[in-house]
Amino acid sequence: MFKKKNQSVESAPANTEGENAIANKEIEGLSQGQIVRRRFVRHRAAMIALFSLIGITLFVFTASGLHLGSEKQPITISGWWHYTITDLPELAMDGCPDGTVGCPTLDILPPFIDGTGMQIGDHPFGQDDIGRDYFALVMRGAQQSIMVMAIIGLIGGLIGTVVGAISGFFRGWVDAVLMRFTDFIITIPFIMVGAVIGFKYGNLGVVVLALMLGLFSWTGLSRLVRGEFLTLRTREFVDAARVAGASNARIVFKHILPNAVGVIIVSVTLLMSGAILTESALSYLGFGVVAPDVSLGLLISQYQDSFTTRPWLFWYPGLFIIAIALCVNFIGDGLRDAFDPRQKRRITKKEREQARVAKRESKATA
Repeated sequence: MFKKKNQSVESAPANTEGENAIANKEIEGLSQGQIVRRRFVRHRAAMIALFSLIGITLFVFTASGLHLGSEKQPITISGWWHYTITDLPELAMDGCPDGTVGCPTLDILPPFIDGTGMQIGDHPFGQDDIGRDYFALVMRGAQQSIMVMAIIGLIGGLIGTVVGAISGFFRGWVDAVLMRFTDFIITIPFIMVGAVIGFKYGNLGVVVLALMLGLFSWTGLSRLVRGEFLTLRTREFVDAARVAGASNARIVFKHILPNAVGVIIVSVTLLMSGAILTESALSYLGFGVVAPDVSLGLLISQYQDSFTTRPWLFWYPGLFIIAIALCVNFIGDGLRDAFDPRQKRRITKKEREQARVAKRESKATA
């Protein structure tokens, strides 16, 4: 009994060494970028979320087309769906349960469970109160939400990186001024700032609204970047670059920033997932995108009273909000694991056995 315990205790370090040898062999000769890319590709949830987000984006932007420009000079690119948000087809009265109108024509249930098989119909998501095609409205709302998410992530990520990098690298009075300004912005509730911005600029379009929201969404990222720069600026490679005569700009952009890119990318993905929820909340409260334009949050707000009678007017925008936010969160988790050097891939039994055989063969030849 004691002999078996001793053997198991002795075999534990050997197994650990074997796993480390397998992991080191896999990344031998690879750059940091290649290692990160390989880890991210092996993250199943992140890859599924990435392809799902790409699919959702392509689907919603090609379905209803693009609508850019102002009301006086609109720029419109038609999509493959035959209705737009301004079309008013006849409101369907027949075939709806409990005397409702405009019910969805989409059916994916097979006939043996009281379904009609795969059927899309003329209005797969149904119609609203005045007969507009709800599929076109949801596609347009998803477009707006994705655009807001991307713009806020870009603007907030850029400002947060610049402020955090300058504060963490120069320290002193520069750090004190920038961080006190950041603290002041943090003390103001973001939903209140968003409500004021939405009330003032919501009627100017989703792009202007997203740009203004992005100017106040960088505070959390700037603190993370500052902490990373404070740590990295004391490393040996920074001292070597300074001794070699490199300027501050070169040290920041060529030496420190590439080593902090992991923190920045992960934080930006989390910022983007929060952005789509913020836009939905503001539009739901009436301070975001305003009619005649649409967004997912605005659709939920307009038809919240129909939840008990026509729940599909509430379901479809909510499902798209949840799907997009979850995809971005899973991608962020995958990037975080990929950039973390302490994360190790689980070694399979087959790989362990191959490592043992190779070890025995090397001992036999020696």
